[in-house]
Amino acid sequence: MNKMKLSLVVPCYNEEDNIRDFYHAAKHVFDAEEYEYEMIFINDGSKDKTQEALESVFNLHEACVVVETFSRNFGKEAAIYAGFQKATGDFITVIDADLQQRPETVARMVKILQDNEEFDCVAAYQEKRQEGKLVSKLKDMFYKIINRTSEIEFFPGASDFRTFRRPVVDAVLSLPEYHRFSKGIFSWVGFNTCYIPYTAEKRNAGETKWSINKLFRYAVEGFISYTTFPLKIATGLGLFTSLCAIIYLFVVVIQKLCIGNPVPGYPTIVVLILLLGGIQLTILGIIGEYLARMYIQEKHRPIYIEKKLLDYKKNQSEAEEKDR
Repeated sequence: MNKMKLSLVVPCYNEEDNIRDFYHAAKHVFDAEEYEYEMIFINDGSKDKTQEALESVFNLHEACVVVETFSRNFGKEAAIYAGFQKATGDFITVIDADLQQRPETVARMVKILQDNEEFDCVAAYQEKRQEGKLVSKLKDMFYKIINRTSEIEFFPGASDFRTFRRPVVDAVLSLPEYHRFSKGIFSWVGFNTCYIPYTAEKRNAGETKWSINKLFRYAVEGFISYTTFPLKIATGLGLFTSLCAIIYLFVVVIQKLCIGNPVPGYPTIVVLILLLGGIQLTILGIIGEYLARMYIQEKHRPIYIEKKLLDYKKNQSEAEEKDR
């Protein structure tokens, strides 16, 4: 009977000082388990010595390691997708390389799935966030707004740190969209998810890659991908300004015919032009965001481009051929 197998998908971007520590931490935890495991590192176009660090742990030949290198930085979403494609396990985990998310928590996730057949996925969330108050408030606001405007539900604070059964990953891979928002995709495919709290440790080394600007762009991606509410706002603004314009037209005509006041002059006209022009440009910008995504999607570009692949399975096959 084949043993259960776990695949660890580890997106890496400028993590040269974390690779070895993560490798040894994961190996220490999962060597003690009864199931097989593999580590799939995705080098997402790192500009430091991440590739050298990854090749060094691969060449240790102490564990089942896959190293896939992108031709440039395609983003974490593409790295997760690539890792899912390479994963061969019955359970698949997405985990960061900086050791803020511990392998011990992954072992706990796997145990939950083994003991509870009704769950298809285990997702971790932070009960107490170790980040600034501004960032925390912005994240809370994001979840409140998107849950009110989207057809799917986003669990507040749930991260990409999750362990899936194979059918869930297969469902995620069946979605070919270019602009990927993993939290939305994980919710959209459904399946029963168990949410567990965890405490994020301090980064083992280096600095976080998530600035407020990147978090804002990520949030915009989520809104555009999983709700048409911005388009409804644009429609509402258009109807509201049209109604105001009609009311103002009647006011001006009544003033002219009944009271004899002159038609409002230059300042009023300038203010109205600027107001209406700004609203129109805002509406066009919202529509443009949706059209841009449709335009890029229709190009059918690959989600990522592979530059180099190191795979333990290939080495095993070559070794078996030599033995023959």
